[in-house]
Amino acid sequence: MEKILSLICISLLIFNVNVVQGASIINQSDDIDPLIDIKLTIDILTIRALDEIETHSDPDFFLDIKINDEEFTSPTWSDKIYLYNCWSITTNVPDDVETARITIKLWDFNTDGNTICDISKNPNTNDNGYFVNLIYNFKTGHWYGDDYSIGDESGYGRVCGTGDGSIYVDENDCEVWFSMYQNDFDNDSLPYWIETNVYGTDPTYNNLGEDIDFDGVPIEWEHKWGFNPLIWDDHHNYDHDGDSLTNIEEYYTRDFHSDPFRQDVFLELDYMEESPDGITSIIPNEARELLKNPFHRRNIVFHIDSGEFDGGEILPFDDTVDFEEVREIYQNNFLNNDENNWKRGVFHYGIIVYDCSPGGYGFSGDVSPYMGYIPGTNGFVISSKHMEKNNRLIILKSLGYCYGSAIMHEMGHNFGMRWGNPFGCDAQRSKKPWQLGFWIYRNYKSIMNYRYTYKIFDYSDGSHGHRDSDDWENIDLTYFEIPEK
Repeated sequence: MEKILSLICISLLIFNVNVVQGASIINQSDDIDPLIDIKLTIDILTIRALDEIETHSDPDFFLDIKINDEEFTSPTWSDKIYLYNCWSITTNVPDDVETARITIKLWDFNTDGNTICDISKNPNTNDNGYFVNLIYNFKTGHWYGDDYSIGDESGYGRVCGTGDGSIYVDENDCEVWFSMYQNDFDNDSLPYWIETNVYGTDPTYNNLGEDIDFDGVPIEWEHKWGFNPLIWDDHHNYDHDGDSLTNIEEYYTRDFHSDPFRQDVFLELDYMEESPDGITSIIPNEARELLKNPFHRRNIVFHIDSGEFDGGEILPFDDTVDFEEVREIYQNNFLNNDENNWKRGVFHYGIIVYDCSPGGYGFSGDVSPYMGYIPGTNGFVISSKHMEKNNRLIILKSLGYCYGSAIMHEMGHNFGMRWGNPFGCDAQRSKKPWQLGFWIYRNYKSIMNYRYTYKIFDYSDGSHGHRDSDDWENIDLTYFEIPEK
């Protein structure tokens, strides 16, 4: 906490953030950037429904964005639960006005009246608490207000309606990811004013990638996240949000929009070739999207690499994979036979194979073949044959739902949940009403309880009475790391 407060003080000092009743500060004689005509761009990166917005169909999202007194309305995206990289606007702004006021509203279109969606962490009262108000500063290239860079638990450039505690209350909660930036002459993401008045760099020379203070991350990353790029920081050890990712690792994963002040979880998935009987081991996209929702509601952002980075590798077909073969896949395809591969401390690793026994389990790839729950458990294997069988047996659940449930269960072991701890986790003889465990563990309403693995897509929050457990409170994001010797 002291580190974060210190960073906030440093950031405010460096960036000279001026806040006066939310109003723009006008410097009549100053051209904030004499090299260019300043324009402001807002990119909408992600929109996601975290509640059921409409009962019988998917929402028809559209956005209203107001920049000062100029209003912009997006297209309407029909029947979409989530969208990626969907919209961008750019507008000219006065060159002598230090700040701009921005309001972002998300709507669900309906012919009988549009419904506003909740993207604000503020409590909902009448017409308030649904949209976000921001102030963008053209001297620093940063914004603040209902979203800010240091210590905002939802993340910088991400707003989320569940921040008011409405995780299990339907308030049309959604999340919106966005990026705001201004043009600059040398295209290095550093505004003219900050270069000439704070950093002493040349506003006509592109400084992208320069590590002026030799602390392992470049000037543009440190500037974005409120660090002073002129002063060395211990980015190899800083972990301000407690997600077990150091700042260096947050920098390595920047293309995923990781945030050093908001918790992130990374999972790499690899798949086996299609089986002779036509079963594919590539999980449906629905599973990847379902997995994000329980975490995102709690501002833990779940990133899945199934081809965007190093994931998504296709493994040769094998009719049965045993423990030893799983470890070989781990070493060859995840670590690339490099025990010092930086991914080991960042990504969990999932392998989807045709068949294995049991049909899914967590493992640690750093020791001799081991199926269990030891500290350092950072991987899992799931049988696609087993998933196809479960899908035939489980009524009204899709194959994507089955895959997502199995992955979330196995990830629970990567977070430190193991047999008997919490009480009811992985308890045998608890799946059917005629089994004693079905009744003993009934209040533990978690995907870690075999009774609910394909019925409740969530960990428990501990609110269900006797013998329940608060999984979310006890999740250990460091559990997957190699234990210190």
